[in-house]
Amino acid sequence: MSLVTRVAVILALASPAAALASGGHDAVGCTGCHAIHTAKGEVIFAVAPNKTDINPKTKAPYSGTTALCLGCHEESNKGGQGYAPIHANLSHPYGLASVDPKVAKVPPELLRDGGRFECLGCHDPHPSNPNYKYLRVDTGAKGQNMDAFCAACHPIKADASAVATKAVLFTSMDETGNRVLKAGPAAPAAKPAAKPAAPAKR
Repeated sequence: MSLVTRVAVILALASPAAALASGGHDAVGCTGCHAIHTAKGEVIFAVAPNKTDINPKTKAPYSGTTALCLGCHEESNKGGQGYAPIHANLSHPYGLASVDPKVAKVPPELLRDGGRFECLGCHDPHPSNPNYKYLRVDTGAKGQNMDAFCAACHPIKADASAVATKAVLFTSMDETGNRVLKAGPAAPAAKPAAKPAAPAKR
């Protein structure tokens, strides 16, 4: 085998690993999802929104940013490009027109366009997001603390320690420079009733 052939084989084997070294979307760059002059959908999508995959809840194709995400993250026979495909029947619900408050108490920062729950409810796909799997809540290395993430919308179902402090939500959608939405204490415990003041002495 010639030296040129060996180098070509080594580069071909190393390229996929190098492309994913800093995270899947980091290697894609802005133009992997957005195109200024050749947009194929709203929000200057570079990828054609997936109009083939059917939402099992509505029996209609997905729309909005969910359709963009599914343009890559769905199998090619369902209108996507097959990159890390997800399956609606095996996944957390997405592409919902609204959220049932009996099921989840979703912070308003995670909803879009009047209450829609899209892929962007859980994920902020921009490379500035340092969190595991581009999640909007830091779950630690390799998702060790998923309870903190789930508790952001499902506090009643989570362990009390996971909801002790309100989750810090990451967002790159706000160009003011505030990448992290401030954390706050969980709902305060009920305060004991104040004792009536003693009558003043004369």
